[in-house]
Amino acid sequence: MFVDEAKIYVKAGDGGNGCVAFRREKFVPRGGPAGGDGGHGGSIYLEANPHDNTLLRYRYNREFKADRGRHGEGSNCSGHAGGDMTLLVPVGTVVTDQDSGEQIADLTKPGQRVLVAQGGRGGRGNQHFAKPWHQAPRESEEGVPGQERHLHFELKLLADVGLVGFPNAGKSTLISRISAAHPKIADYPFTTLEPGLGVVSADSALGKPSERSGGRTFVVADLPGLIEGAHTGVGLGIRFLRHIERTRLLAHLIDTSDASDRDPVHDFEIICGELAAFSEKLAAKPMIVVGTKLDATTDRARLEKLRDFCASRGIEFHAISAASGEGIPQLVRAMADALDRLAPQGAVDEAADLAEPAKSNTPAVAPQTDASRTDNR
Repeated sequence: MFVDEAKIYVKAGDGGNGCVAFRREKFVPRGGPAGGDGGHGGSIYLEANPHDNTLLRYRYNREFKADRGRHGEGSNCSGHAGGDMTLLVPVGTVVTDQDSGEQIADLTKPGQRVLVAQGGRGGRGNQHFAKPWHQAPRESEEGVPGQERHLHFELKLLADVGLVGFPNAGKSTLISRISAAHPKIADYPFTTLEPGLGVVSADSALGKPSERSGGRTFVVADLPGLIEGAHTGVGLGIRFLRHIERTRLLAHLIDTSDASDRDPVHDFEIICGELAAFSEKLAAKPMIVVGTKLDATTDRARLEKLRDFCASRGIEFHAISAASGEGIPQLVRAMADALDRLAPQGAVDEAADLAEPAKSNTPAVAPQTDASRTDNR
């Protein structure tokens, strides 16, 4: 099941209380205070895991609490610190504080870690309150409560090329032809109900290695189809468009076959309007227009109309047949060449740099179920 949004509650561990105790041994009169400190509470971290591609694990398990620190004891014994907790999320997850609306992190790199709930500090025992004029203190500190937050996760898939268009325009057939992805393909609208990714090798698509291809590979995202009024919730709406916000290039697929009685230029304008309604930044992305189902097109008038329309606006156009393979190598080469001209993914998503965790050098901790305990002395 593909889940791209989740809301969870996290609670870091409370700090343990400091202890009030005195050293009482034979032949040691007035041993003095010997109360140990409380242990620090465990903190909660998020880590981007490249092996996850969905937030399904947080669909039903929505509350996470780290271990609290143990209380201090006599003989200057400090309590053990609570074990830290690490929650794994897919690469591309945006983390937001539900209460303030503040973006905490944008985890775009595998292994990237961010602290989301700081554990409470342990309280001091009475050994710290001894003074020359106050040699038997009975004061100690309570532990500080751990931080608690309500978090919102939003997954945005990372891809180089995003396939957009009306339902049944041939997006899933294309991605199955140029990659190893196996999406559901059928002759009815809204066959694709969730986004899918495929890795495309320019060499394989071109049929043989070439100096120009240079072993280039890129990731393509197949999105559920859009229809007019999608920004108001018609059809599947536009909630999946977040998954191509990070793409560098859009491939707009338009059905130009005889079976379609729609105006391809009008279809293009409708989809562009839906993209703009979602995000002006998304609508401004570089685009390649693709006329599909060339094998089922005998009347080329509509196809040539779309080609002329794109030429008048300086938009690159390709006509393909995913069924027969006609035009596929040229399209893949055009995608790879366009990506070579564009800025790399890291430069496109400037927000990724803001997501570098302040505790990025923190050593890895054990999983939450086997949290290690360290002495806090």
